[in-house]
Amino acid sequence: MTTRNLSCATTAGLSRAVRALAREHALDPAVRARLVLSAAQAAGAALRAGRETGLEWAYDPAEGLLTVVLRAPGDTGPVPAGDTGPVAADLPMAPDEVTEGEVVWRLPASPPSGTADEAPDADALAAEELRAVVAATDALTSEHRRLKDELAETNSGVLALYVQLDERDKQLRTAHGQTLRELEDALRPAPIKADGLELAVHYEPAGTDAPTGGDLYDWFVLPDGTVHITIVDALGHGVTSTRSALNVTHAVRTLALEGHRLESIVGRTDEILRPFDRSVMATVQLARIDPATGELWLANGSHPPALLLRRDGTARYLEARGRGIGFPLPGSETPLTERLAPGDLLLLYTDGLTESRRDPIEGEKRLIEAAHKHLQSPTEEVPGAIAEDMHTVILHPDDTLALAVRLTGQ
Repeated sequence: MTTRNLSCATTAGLSRAVRALAREHALDPAVRARLVLSAAQAAGAALRAGRETGLEWAYDPAEGLLTVVLRAPGDTGPVPAGDTGPVAADLPMAPDEVTEGEVVWRLPASPPSGTADEAPDADALAAEELRAVVAATDALTSEHRRLKDELAETNSGVLALYVQLDERDKQLRTAHGQTLRELEDALRPAPIKADGLELAVHYEPAGTDAPTGGDLYDWFVLPDGTVHITIVDALGHGVTSTRSALNVTHAVRTLALEGHRLESIVGRTDEILRPFDRSVMATVQLARIDPATGELWLANGSHPPALLLRRDGTARYLEARGRGIGFPLPGSETPLTERLAPGDLLLLYTDGLTESRRDPIEGEKRLIEAAHKHLQSPTEEVPGAIAEDMHTVILHPDDTLALAVRLTGQ
């Protein structure tokens, strides 16, 4: 392996020497350009300070490597202020080794071609290097454009996938909600006909994502012609609370049809359900109405009181006493009795109607105002209209049930 060297006093001379040795070893023009620029930049400070720069190179045929060493021997003068030596990371071609006063590159190369003594056309070589750099830049630009287009296409595909997934999620939630609503409708009792009475009901879930809940009602005509109504508000939301409410209404219906006294039904229902589901908790309101006479009986288990609005506009809450299913000492006391007159309106409801603003006392006052407002409306419109007025502001969303009964006297 033969080592060759020379000294350069100017940047131009150094560039010519590096270009010549690179040409001799058939380095790619783009690599050659980077090596020329790196050598000029690495030696710039020393050359501007008037120090000669040594250039040494050797080719190792066994490894096919060209080693180029740039050094500035001796300290021949001060370096101008602010003029510093090379920083390896800043050079166009990163060196393999940097020591004090010495920069080393090792490059894959061909054996010497014997052109070292020929006078190369500097302009032609520079043009060749420029074309190589431009070609490399164009290739990078083209690759960047291709990657950018692929990224845009990928992003577009991902966005389309998100849109499809979102649409599919909406469809699934809509189908889920529709299925639950149909199930809930199927579980609710069919309308009943009782001469002398008009009945209407409105149900509103706490949220559209859970259209079923623990607020449930049941109504049916007993063998003696009286109408029985059950209002249940089971703890919680969703399907689990619906199951609890169904268990309560089915137990109450069975006991009522068996002829149990109204005041005993809440306590007996708790006894029946306790062995099967100790977690069930529910408030209950029971009403019996004789359509022929207007006589009303109410039994309560921790449920909000019924509202009676007379046709003359007077209103009061009917406070029956008792404790709900799953509560300590469950059961109801002696039923509250009242007599309805033709045109009177009885409103049974769950606490979602009066506690939407978190203040039940204020809610009960507003409920009387809303009932007055809709007293003359058709019975089938009353529950929904009252619920709409009560829910203009909702601070505490909850399942809501409102059931209206009007004695017609027919």
